[in-house]
Amino acid sequence: MQILLFVLTAVLVGYVVYTFYSSNAGQAPDTKPDALEKPEPAKKTEPKVKKKPAAKRVDPIVAEPEPVIESSGPGETAPTHYRDPETGDTAAVPSNYRFAKKWIKEALVSEGLLDRVYKSSELDDAVSRKVKTALDKFKEIRKYHA
Repeated sequence: MQILLFVLTAVLVGYVVYTFYSSNAGQAPDTKPDALEKPEPAKKTEPKVKKKPAAKRVDPIVAEPEPVIESSGPGETAPTHYRDPETGDTAAVPSNYRFAKKWIKEALVSEGLLDRVYKSSELDDAVSRKVKTALDKFKEIRKYHA
């Protein structure tokens, strides 16, 4: 038993020494005299010529006209925030149903725009279209505008 322990210890010490010396093999030791070091030869450097950046090519982009938002009153725009009339809590208009606050989802149901609150895992293509339509209609309900 003692012989086996000695052999394992010797192997471990040998591995540590091997790892230490193999990782430091490419490095010069700190005790090397300065007289033996060879200076690196000077490299010829060519003068750097600054190049002017090429003119940016601008492709004409035909912008689509932004959709006109029909409003019930003069100067009315689409809301940027919703306000819960019961609690006064405000939230930004969600770009996606997954990012909508819980009270917005519940308001969609209470207004009759959706039949229930959907989980994120239930949002397939058909449900996503139904939810998108409901969110668009919800934007028009004035009592939720902040």
